[in-house]
Amino acid sequence: MAFLIRTLAALLVAIALCPARGAAPVKIVAAENVYGGIAQAIGGPGVEVVSVLANPDQDPHLFETAPSLARQIAQAQVLIVNGAGYDPWMDRLMAIAPRADRLVVNVAALAGKKEGDNPHLWYDPTAMQKVAAAIADSLSKLDPRQADVYSGRLKETLAGLARIQTRVAALRQKWQGTPVTATEPVFGPMADALGLAMRNQQFQLAVMNDTEPSARDIAAFEDDLRQRRVKALIYNKQVSGKLSERMIAIAKASRVPVVAVTETQPADISFTDWMLSQLDALDRALANSHT
Repeated sequence: MAFLIRTLAALLVAIALCPARGAAPVKIVAAENVYGGIAQAIGGPGVEVVSVLANPDQDPHLFETAPSLARQIAQAQVLIVNGAGYDPWMDRLMAIAPRADRLVVNVAALAGKKEGDNPHLWYDPTAMQKVAAAIADSLSKLDPRQADVYSGRLKETLAGLARIQTRVAALRQKWQGTPVTATEPVFGPMADALGLAMRNQQFQLAVMNDTEPSARDIAAFEDDLRQRRVKALIYNKQVSGKLSERMIAIAKASRVPVVAVTETQPADISFTDWMLSQLDALDRALANSHT
């Protein structure tokens, strides 16, 4: 009898964790896979997630939409957009295929950011916690019967994100005020969270906006590297350009540690582990620069 009771209890738990029989999964389109991964973790088998920008080997700024994406957005019940001017094509596609019942999670709005601010919001640990909560809330509105399940998965997701916060706090205590530089501002929100002194920001903004940095900004960047005024050079390995390659070469010749980051989450690693691996790489680079 005890065995039968345990078996029935396990069956009831399994049923509770799955969407109702015959219920179609909630369709979600995330503009960036960093958000799509969070949505999948919270939604589990009750969601069907499409992530648009998902290839860490391609420059996301060169992305072009396709008719298939327009169809997916037309069918989506939840859309997750970065905002702040990073993925304006999502706004255009939403306008083409409006839906009164569609829920939109706008990360920039959650983070209090606007166009002109640094749009790489997945590198902001606080913003990602807000994103996770907003996704869980959207799913609960669409599927109230599973609200408790989504809430449980949200807690698990937030626990993973808390690991990043803990690591950031430890590194901030260790490296706060350390001067660093970067070829573009993709890592900027994380650098701010770490309390690093980021140099050459005008150069970075020009590269991000696909304009030519001034001769003065280029010279200042090169001088920082040659004089070793910075303890690390951070670069986005998804974006190539002659100026960035030149700065990387100068850094290596000047024995300034170079740290590669990506703008898009790799497919074979969780968001938390991706962030932690990059933080570990930065920690090693800064330690080496002080030896």
